[in-house]
Parts: sequence; structure tokens; C-alpha cells
Amino acid sequence: MSNKPKCPLIGQNGNIFNLMGIASKTLKKNGMADEAKEMCDRITSSGSYNEALSIIDEYVEITSADEVEYEEETEDFGMVMM
Repeated sequence: MSNKPKCPLIGQNGNIFNLMGIASKTLKKNGMADEAKEMCDRITSSGSYNEALSIIDEYVEITSADEVEYEEETEDFGMVMM
């Protein structure tokens, strides 16, 4: 995928659902809602954490929070954290 939007994942909570939410929000902010849905579907069907990270990397350019202006909100996937 060319011209991937920058996404501040380095230094974030490494929970895959958190990272997926940040990447999804980044894609949507860049007019790529279809890609965000496709990415999330692929991640939730993936077999491992490393595979999920590789999928995220296909859609966004992974950067640190210092490199990209970022709001602390993450997307809600209807998951309850206890």
C-alpha cells in the first residue's frame, strides 16, 4: 500500500486492540474507512500478535507519538476491560 498515513504506535500500550483502534482511527481520519474495516477484519482473524502487527504495518506507517500530533482517544470496539 503506497502513501500510508503516519500512525503513532511506538510507545503506546501494546494491547493489540488498542493498537488496532489507533490505526483504525488514523485511517478513518485520512479518508480510508474501507481500509480501516478491512484491516480490523484481518487483524481479528489473524493467528498471532506478530501477524496482527504485520497487518497494521501494511496499512499505516508506524511512528512514535513524538512524530505525529495525536489525540489520546482510541476507538471503542465494544470491548469491556476489567
